[in-house]
Amino acid sequence: MPSNTHKSRTSNKAMTFFVCFLAALAGLLFGLDIGVIAGVLPFIARDFNVTAHQQEWIVSSMMFGAAVGAIGSGWMSSHLGRKKSLMAGAILFVIGSLWSAMAPNPEMLIVARVVLGLAVGVASYTAPLYLSEIAPEKIRGSMISLYQLMITIGILGAYLSDTAFSASGDWRWMLGIITIPAVLLLVGVFFLPNSPRWLAARGDFRSAQRVLDRLRDTSEQAKRELEEIRESLKIKQSGWQLFQSNSNFRRAVFLGVLLQVMQQFTGMNVIMYYAPKIFEIAGFSNTTEQMWGTVIVGLVNVLATFIAIGLVDRWGRKPTLVLGFMVMAASMGVLGIMLHMGTHSQGAQYFAIAILLMFIVGFAMSAGPLIWVLCSEIQPLKGRDFGITVSTATNWIANMIVGATFLTMLNTLGNAPTVWVYALLNVFFILLTVMLIPETKNVSLEHIERNLMSGKKLRDIGSHD
Repeated sequence: MPSNTHKSRTSNKAMTFFVCFLAALAGLLFGLDIGVIAGVLPFIARDFNVTAHQQEWIVSSMMFGAAVGAIGSGWMSSHLGRKKSLMAGAILFVIGSLWSAMAPNPEMLIVARVVLGLAVGVASYTAPLYLSEIAPEKIRGSMISLYQLMITIGILGAYLSDTAFSASGDWRWMLGIITIPAVLLLVGVFFLPNSPRWLAARGDFRSAQRVLDRLRDTSEQAKRELEEIRESLKIKQSGWQLFQSNSNFRRAVFLGVLLQVMQQFTGMNVIMYYAPKIFEIAGFSNTTEQMWGTVIVGLVNVLATFIAIGLVDRWGRKPTLVLGFMVMAASMGVLGIMLHMGTHSQGAQYFAIAILLMFIVGFAMSAGPLIWVLCSEIQPLKGRDFGITVSTATNWIANMIVGATFLTMLNTLGNAPTVWVYALLNVFFILLTVMLIPETKNVSLEHIERNLMSGKKLRDIGSHD
């Protein structure tokens, strides 16, 4: 009998990891579409003869689509379920990738990028939400961080693909090859179970119990979790009604908005979208050097995300975030000094790139994954779709602003002052983290909800008191 119990526990644990890994594949597509534009942009600029302003729109059009996709995902995820939402995102990835590869002019490319943005918006909303509802609380942080790891692997994969095709300059292949993992994701989603919390919210407690029995170590653990879900569902209002009537829920929504603004204005996506341009500013004028530089950026991003996966459920969310913002602030400050002094010698150029890579480590170990973790944890069950819709849409609106203003800031303020702006923002984010951000390590979603709705300070909603 103990042997059967052990087998069942091992099987359930393997099932949980399989489900989480498959859902996190949405992050791979997310990363591929973010990363690919860095290598594609110089060739599109050459073939279509586009201006710097048009380049900004080619980059930021995906963010506009992502904001729209995230807003629509709230309704879709609530009514159709997390699984079907992920399926819809995979279909949009396939359509958008093929359309981008075949775009005859910049205008059609922008439209295709909006379609890809819709897919990214659906994925960025649904995947962390689904993972937070599927994963046990002890590994919830690392499982959602797995989603961020897949994003970084996608970015690296895009950089490697761009570099491979850069010799021929065939940017259409750079964009079109993303169709392959999009099809794989579409097939894989068919094997995912529905979220037990979504099933329970729809009144299907029997199916929710079956899913939990497959994913938790013991049937007692599954029953206890379902009972907590039942309790949290006793609030009868919808997310929007809850937002209008309940100031405690409004606090959670505004905290989610703040977290996403903090993540986007670290300056990380500037590096992701304009990596070759930044290497050019640092003194690397050769296209091959710039392309391989972006590969190194992607590789460091992947490796540093493992730090987050290792720390998030051991050290905690808050101290890891503080450390990350400190590293990013210091890196941007020093990089600004380097650009102000000039990177005329080879040693200065390599030092500037080392500082840039240190910034990426700071982001990948902290704000990159942990903002998604926190945003998926702090919203109460009845308002989760609404709260995460608002925070994810904020992510992409802020992302669009960053993508659409960076080249203009460089041309207006200059290289060093632009970097210093991001350094000061990261200093500000350290203060906000200390004052407002809760620690949610090893705390159930239902316990966080009870603390929030009882009126505890935001920074204390993860406490066990």
